[in-house]
Amino acid sequence: MTTTSEPIVADGIVVVDKPAGLTSHTVVARVRRLAGTRKVGHAGTLDPMATGVLVVGVNRATRLLGHLQLADKSYDATMLLGATTTTDDAEGELLTQASPEALAAVTEAAIEAELPAFRGEISQIPSKVSAIKVDGKRAYERVRAGEEIELKPRSVTISRYDVLAVRRGEQGVEVDISVDCSSGTYIRALARDLGARLGVGGHLTALRRTRVGGFGLTAAHTLEELGEQFALLPIADVAAETFPRFDADAEQEAAIRTGRPLAGLKLSAGETAMFAPDGTFLALYSAQGPLAKPSAVFVG
Repeated sequence: MTTTSEPIVADGIVVVDKPAGLTSHTVVARVRRLAGTRKVGHAGTLDPMATGVLVVGVNRATRLLGHLQLADKSYDATMLLGATTTTDDAEGELLTQASPEALAAVTEAAIEAELPAFRGEISQIPSKVSAIKVDGKRAYERVRAGEEIELKPRSVTISRYDVLAVRRGEQGVEVDISVDCSSGTYIRALARDLGARLGVGGHLTALRRTRVGGFGLTAAHTLEELGEQFALLPIADVAAETFPRFDADAEQEAAIRTGRPLAGLKLSAGETAMFAPDGTFLALYSAQGPLAKPSAVFVG
């Protein structure tokens, strides 16, 4: 890991612990200033109300983001059963409020009984205020403009859905959950749909992403911490930890630098990180028939 208080120009990954109230775009802008480069991008947008892991690529590592296994994610969240909102979260306007009699039936056992319906591969209708495009325009933009939209269900996978705590309050029943899921899963929709199954409605009140692929909160830094010491995971380290490794000789290095196919290599399935004799990360290659061909070259 590289740490410095000066602007850096290296290639690598920064794992940010995003605070509530900032958009992912704003976080990227902050990292640009801290890193001293315009070449910064992120993987996996977080809503402004959400906190937690945002994986950010710096310089050439922005191109690596699309090759990393970042589809599997983990979240801790709190939902309120007993009320629905226009946005399926606490930032929207209240739509419905369940009666005390209906809420009395929402016991921990009743909640647990509904969870199997949400585990495994499920069909989920995204929240109407999602960033999904409808006829070229974001869904949330259409909703905020007063339009009525219908989003199509999509298949997502929930590999873990655990209830951590249940609390009964004046506004409804608060439920703390922890979820492992595929990319494209809307935790707000889980709150909405669980409330619907229980007949009382529901919405999300807090959301924290705890993991994206192999990057968790233990590797994450707040923007304030990054301002004091810019913690960068070098691109070579990330590639070596993420992909099978092939150490090229000088002749192979010359070919890889120009993206030429290589014959006679026995590469693992999927992509392999190609390294120069001096340890420089060069490219990602994959086996295509008798040849190894580049999927991305990271050196000039």
